Amino acid sequence: MPRKSRKAKLILDEKQKEQLNKISQSRKAPIREVQRASILLRYSEDMPITDIEKMIQVSRPTIYKWIEKALAMGVVEGLKDKYHRPKEPVITQEAKAWVINLACKKPTDLGYAAEMWTRKALADHVRKYAPEAGHDCLKKAVKATIQRILDKHPIRPHKIAYYLERRDPDFEQKMADILCVYREINLQNEAAAPGDIPSIITVSVDEKPGVQAIKNIAPDIMPDPGKQSRVMRDYEYKRLGTLSILAALDLHDGHVIAQVHDRHRSSEFISLLKEMDAYYPAESTIRIILDNHSAHISKETMKYLSSRPGRFLYVHTPKHGSWLNLVETLFGKMARTFLKHIRVNSKQELKERILLGIKEINASPVVHQWKKFDFAHAF
Repeated sequence: MPRKSRKAKLILDEKQKEQLNKISQSRKAPIREVQRASILLRYSEDMPITDIEKMIQVSRPTIYKWIEKALAMGVVEGLKDKYHRPKEPVITQEAKAWVINLACKKPTDLGYAAEMWTRKALADHVRKYAPEAGHDCLKKAVKATIQRILDKHPIRPHKIAYYLERRDPDFEQKMADILCVYREINLQNEAAAPGDIPSIITVSVDEKPGVQAIKNIAPDIMPDPGKQSRVMRDYEYKRLGTLSILAALDLHDGHVIAQVHDRHRSSEFISLLKEMDAYYPAESTIRIILDNHSAHISKETMKYLSSRPGRFLYVHTPKHGSWLNLVETLFGKMARTFLKHIRVNSKQELKERILLGIKEINASPVVHQWKKFDFAHAF
């Protein structure tokens, strides 16, 4: 027969029993409180400690501990853990300013290899050098302490956000010039009769470098009804090199003149200019919207342009303003269509596929238009 405890009896009134029953059956209360309420209920009913131990699945010393606590402090109070948070040292304003100053420096400035702080690295540095800097209140500072100091300002030295420095002092004026050209072309296209050839033909020119020639190691497996719904492709592949696409987009009829080369130098750009010269009527001026790439303004290119006086007219986009060039929408279309997931067996095949894709675009040309004219922000 189980031995009964010699400890004092725990006498509960109806209200206390109701409280303990509610907690012992709760699904939301912490499990430790549920167990303690069950222990006290069973003990108040004179259940032997051995039986309580088996029923609640806790050790005998733990059962005695919570019985003694309930007898000493009261039933409800005896269920709770009493945490005594150690008193944190008072952190002076000077110490906080020192932490902020550290956070506003790069770790490399202090002899570390890392480019940016992590919370741990900053806390480690603070603990190490705080006494030397006269801030003993920080010699045991943990990450949470440092974070609370930074949150007051707030400062996030472990995070980075990017910006684009405006290096072109004439950005607004150049942007306005481009938008004016686009507005003029839109009006010109709306008023043009079928077959009209404008005296000034505007084309948007740029290059798309780094188009990769990628070869499959294993063949693709095509969809099979009832077995697989998509194309299966092996993870491994082989890089064969890259090509550059030079393209001129006609903003009047959507026609594309394009060339594909291994490199993009002055000679390749002049080759594109010559093709445009041969394609358009001799009496028209070809107005080219383009960026300031070295191949566009090199001595070799300028020499060719001087040999064709009045034939070509440049309109430059500002630095970091390539998004103003409508040919970028053409490159986006290529990326979404014939360049998407492309696999080839050679760079020559890639070149042929690109030129075939351009031919398909020219079979159903689309006039690209600039539709948002916010001149208020252009000046």
